[in-house]
Amino acid sequence: MLLSGCSIEDWGKAFGHFGWPGRGITLQAHEMYDLWIASTIAALTVGIGVWGLIFWCVIRYRKRGEELPVQTRFNMPMEILYTVTPVLIVAVLFYYTAIVQTNVDKLSKNPDQVVEVVAFKWNWQFNYRDGMGEEANTVASTVGSSDVIPILVLPVGRKIRFEETSKDVIHSFWVPEMLFKRDVFPGSVRNVFEVTLDGEGRYVGRCAELCGTYHAFMNFELVTVQPPQFEQFLAAKKAGKSTQDALTAIGKEPYATTTTPFNTRRQAHTWNAPETQAAGK
Repeated sequence: MLLSGCSIEDWGKAFGHFGWPGRGITLQAHEMYDLWIASTIAALTVGIGVWGLIFWCVIRYRKRGEELPVQTRFNMPMEILYTVTPVLIVAVLFYYTAIVQTNVDKLSKNPDQVVEVVAFKWNWQFNYRDGMGEEANTVASTVGSSDVIPILVLPVGRKIRFEETSKDVIHSFWVPEMLFKRDVFPGSVRNVFEVTLDGEGRYVGRCAELCGTYHAFMNFELVTVQPPQFEQFLAAKKAGKSTQDALTAIGKEPYATTTTPFNTRRQAHTWNAPETQAAGK
């Protein structure tokens, strides 16, 4: 009765998510979270059973005198149990892991929105596309600079396809709350993945691949909004408005709130550097 009133998320929250970052902000992240919590609960259940048997043996068969206990060479039912049970556990975990991994990597034939992620030293460009692949056209774009954090605005409840490419070295597109990241390669390689966001908010995005001097400051902000707001934002961008004006038009803070631009002269990040010294010297 007690277990029937609890969900996997309730179990996770009660025990600090068992080391997992949290439930995440995409449907794919939810599946990974559920798999992690369910696997942990299963492992704890097996552990409790094993610990129980150990303590039972310690107590039940403790030394009671000098007489040698009955020696058993083997116990066929017990050996079969200890062989079959782990195999079944591994098989079940493998089955559900394969299902979740397939769902996380699944690509739809017609995503609701395609975003081309272009990484460069040391910032981001987000291109809203009218189709899939390199042949598609960019209908609106957001580019970051040393003074302004790039903001990626996306709708909740829609299938979003990311197509990644780099202008120089290998970077990595990562929003921690998505519980997912994928490298961004230069050249003809375009990494592709899809997510479905399910909650409004603002989340800091990062480069997760060491890419050079300012790698640690290569941030962006993901803003998730309702589909009507996204359509209004995209229409404003298509009309020639800046990202900040388009965000203001839908009632959102025009600049990033989860991260700040870095100081390109690095006075605050360099030892013994006078105010007049250029970056990197």
